[in-house]
Amino acid sequence: MSSFLRVQGRIGQRTLLLTTAAVPLTGWAVHAAALHKQLAATRRDPLTGLLRRDAYTARARRLLARHGDDTTVVMVDADRFKEINDRLGHAAGDTVLASVAARLTAWAGPRAAVGRLGGDEFTVVLEMPAARREQRLAQLVRMLHTPVTLDDGRTVDVAASVGAATPDVIGVRDLTSLQRAADAALYDGKHSGRAVLASAAHAAAPSVNGRRAGRPGTAMWGRAA
Repeated sequence: MSSFLRVQGRIGQRTLLLTTAAVPLTGWAVHAAALHKQLAATRRDPLTGLLRRDAYTARARRLLARHGDDTTVVMVDADRFKEINDRLGHAAGDTVLASVAARLTAWAGPRAAVGRLGGDEFTVVLEMPAARREQRLAQLVRMLHTPVTLDDGRTVDVAASVGAATPDVIGVRDLTSLQRAADAALYDGKHSGRAVLASAAHAAAPSVNGRRAGRPGTAMWGRAA
């Protein structure tokens, strides 16, 4: 056999070995990509694309640890959502929920934790210095009260109740405590057309039917009732 053929044979064997070795690597890369997609899917709500509870909680706690008193916890309930579902159908209800989620995401920005807790309940944790709270919460209320256009062209009047809590007012940086205070503030201003910032009293408000009852002495920002 000529030296050329021997060299060619060695090159061919090396190419075969490299190609054979690359096959499982390529297969693993595809498998890893599929696993990554599955993991991302478990982290996000399929209807709204928002973080599910566990993923939201982990991200929210990181934000609280990083930004401390400049962090704001916001709770949001879509108002009269059952009425929309009953009157216009579940497809319309889904469109409204997806629209609320999109508006929350646009308002909060990419660094926030935005989650859907279930049903028509949403929550946001974001960096928000005290000097901007009034302006930002009023902006959110306006966004959430903008009519939603359905797939068939009809428009639906929508509204949402908003409560917020901050570590500097409540006195703790615990996510659960801040969410409870924000929830109490939300119910204190339910259907008012304004965002309510929780006071220290909201953190101590008793639970009513599993939800926190509101207390007087709150700051309210947004649309008139």
